[in-house]
Amino acid sequence: MHTRFFTRRSVVFALATLCCLLWGSAYPAIKNGYALLHIAADDIPGKLLFAGWRFLWAGLLLLVFAHFSGKSLRLASARAAGEVCLLGLTQTALQYVFFYLGLAYTTGVKGSIMNATGTFFSVLLAHFIYHNDKLSAPRITGCLIGFAGVLVVNFSPELLDFHFSLLGEGSVVLAAFILSAASIYGKKLSQRIDSVVLTGWQLFIGGLALLAGGWALGGQLETFSPAALALMAYMVLLSSVAFALWTILLKYNRVGLVTVFNFLVPIFGAGLSALFLDERILEWKNLLALLLVCGGIWLVTREASASKA
Repeated sequence: MHTRFFTRRSVVFALATLCCLLWGSAYPAIKNGYALLHIAADDIPGKLLFAGWRFLWAGLLLLVFAHFSGKSLRLASARAAGEVCLLGLTQTALQYVFFYLGLAYTTGVKGSIMNATGTFFSVLLAHFIYHNDKLSAPRITGCLIGFAGVLVVNFSPELLDFHFSLLGEGSVVLAAFILSAASIYGKKLSQRIDSVVLTGWQLFIGGLALLAGGWALGGQLETFSPAALALMAYMVLLSSVAFALWTILLKYNRVGLVTVFNFLVPIFGAGLSALFLDERILEWKNLLALLLVCGGIWLVTREASASKA
């Protein structure tokens, strides 16, 4: 039994880390996309269109893959279709709107820190929803250590400014809460709907909603150059793979065990941004942050191992 769980935990660790690596790579990819398409920092409609195309094509890619894998794309009932629509409108569209609204009124440093609160929301919500996913001292300690790592990697004089605005930091925290709640809702749906089909439909629906919002606000994008198309193709691939794997992980594992890996996203994001955007990476804070995040994840997964013994 110990060997079987160790193997399973290793698979969870590898797949969850891969998802976070892919999501972390989205930060420099998005910044490069904004530059290639000349999307200004305050151009929220343009950003919604950029995200909309990304998620719509990611959803289509998964649905095509599911079709050729012999899976039925039809949902069992009108109720199931409504539930999947709700998931797409919340997990992909609504949280993305609040996230970028918040970033327009706060700094990137504060935004990345506030967004990491989503892990705490997931652990807290799981405590009240699932009888086998309760809060414990190791889990709380692991989350706090992981969050400390996020603080360290984003450390700058801006952290000394404790100003909090509802439109800025408040919107980012709300986006994190929406994503956490929607992910748990998606876990429930994945027990009845194939994970790849579910992810494909929710990304497609969310992408359509983002496109509609961007067009309604008067957004426009320049014609995609070959470089922009190549970048978009990569972002579509990373979104489809990461979201599908994450949905599968949540389906078969406890929420608290999986979501703690989200602390790796800003770590990978910072490292890959430094690598591809010519920013500094060889700093003591990056190594310390990685050690703290890994320590937090180890505490949470170690507790899970002990509970299975």
